Amino acid sequence: MSNPRNGDTKPPCLPRNGLVKIPTQPNGLGSASITKGTPAVKNRLCQPSSVPAILSPALAHRSDLPIPSLASPLSLATLASVSSPPSASLVGLNASEGSEQPSPERLPGSPSERQLAVDEKILNRLFWYFSACEKCVLAQVCKAWRRVLYQPKFWVGLTPVLHTKELYNVLPGGEKEFVSLQGFAVRGFDGFCLVGVSDLDICEFIDNYPLSKKGVKSMSLKRSTITDAGLEVMLEQMQGVVRLELSGCNDFTEAGLWSSLNARITALSVSDCINVADDAIAAISQLLPNLTELNLQAYHVTDTALAYFTAKQGYTTHTLRLNSCWEITNHGVVNMVHSLPNLSVLSLSGCSKVTDDGVELVAENLRKLRSLDLSWCPRITDMALEYIACDLHKLEELVLDRCVRITDTGLSYLSTMSSLRSLYLRWCCQVQDFGLKHLLGMGSLRLLSLAGCPLLTTTGLSGLVQLQELEELELTNCPGATPELFKYFSQHLPCCMVIE
Repeated sequence: MSNPRNGDTKPPCLPRNGLVKIPTQPNGLGSASITKGTPAVKNRLCQPSSVPAILSPALAHRSDLPIPSLASPLSLATLASVSSPPSASLVGLNASEGSEQPSPERLPGSPSERQLAVDEKILNRLFWYFSACEKCVLAQVCKAWRRVLYQPKFWVGLTPVLHTKELYNVLPGGEKEFVSLQGFAVRGFDGFCLVGVSDLDICEFIDNYPLSKKGVKSMSLKRSTITDAGLEVMLEQMQGVVRLELSGCNDFTEAGLWSSLNARITALSVSDCINVADDAIAAISQLLPNLTELNLQAYHVTDTALAYFTAKQGYTTHTLRLNSCWEITNHGVVNMVHSLPNLSVLSLSGCSKVTDDGVELVAENLRKLRSLDLSWCPRITDMALEYIACDLHKLEELVLDRCVRITDTGLSYLSTMSSLRSLYLRWCCQVQDFGLKHLLGMGSLRLLSLAGCPLLTTTGLSGLVQLQELEELELTNCPGATPELFKYFSQHLPCCMVIE
């Protein structure tokens, strides 16, 4: 979210993985959440989808949701105790919809306290300290609070996620009516994730969301039955969309991509879509000259497809993630490094046929890389880490999860990298205490994950207190991570978040 103006500081109000959950509601709509845009760090604390779930537009009021008090004469807990009509929604309603909310005169406390509680200048600063989930509850206290909280600045970076059943209200006669999305428009949401929708649902969304034609910049469709025709209509009608995600959508074809993709799209993510193969990459390369980011999980894409990218894309594309593209080999890596020489973020996670030779090609040709993900590449050895350390001097993040052939020798190579800030070694089963000693001189490290490394002992792990600049340390499923060790870390690494 945006920071307060005039130098006001705002503490983080969301968990580090960007996900805020709300308990299951009695109206049968299930759990909901709000997600904040996360950095391009893979598997930081857990593995939420790229756009996790959000609040339902019809989510009923919960009087039992806690609202933290502040150290002030009039606590928010007291103010929030004013009952709100059960029909009022947390997110989707317009300010004028539903029953009347309490007026400032009906709030508890003295007149001066009531006046303070609705002072917009104070509220504009105060509400920065609450999470998105809490803001949804606070917006029900009174119209004055809702008016302040519905300003777009409080919702920047959040993506609403709506499931099919949440898009419709059932009328007394059994007919369905599309819900009002005015509340989303007031808050200026410019990105949505729709889950389980059909072509008709998308058309209804376009017709009912006031900002759909020009104001929506990002669209994500998950586990949906959208067809070629629906995809074409959506991108034709929603002229503002520049970021598109298609995940688990198995009813559109490569022909649909050829007919619908528009040159304005700069970021595209396609995953778990069974009809995506080399011809889809050909469509992307020919129709998206301004592409800056491509995320692809496709089991049938081959080395040939990575030679399709155009010269302009070689200049503009800075992020490429090829996750679980099982058919890609070192030959595909050759095509990629020549087609996209300006990459700064590269993921080959799950590309199990890539070997040390492929990593050498990456290190020699992609010198601008700042983030490299080689997780689940079982053929990677210590030699690959030597190539990385010798040539990738700007690298800040390296992910080596499940690279089971990496040993302490490989870590000795990495110890020379002065720019490395984040290192992931989850389930690297050959890493031992001696290897950790090589990392102790890496003053630039801010994040270190050793989750699931079975050979690390309490003695070896205790030496990590020398990394005084460390901000996050993950030791999940480490046999050597004992309660005594965590207490030791709390005393000697007070500024580091240790994940047990």
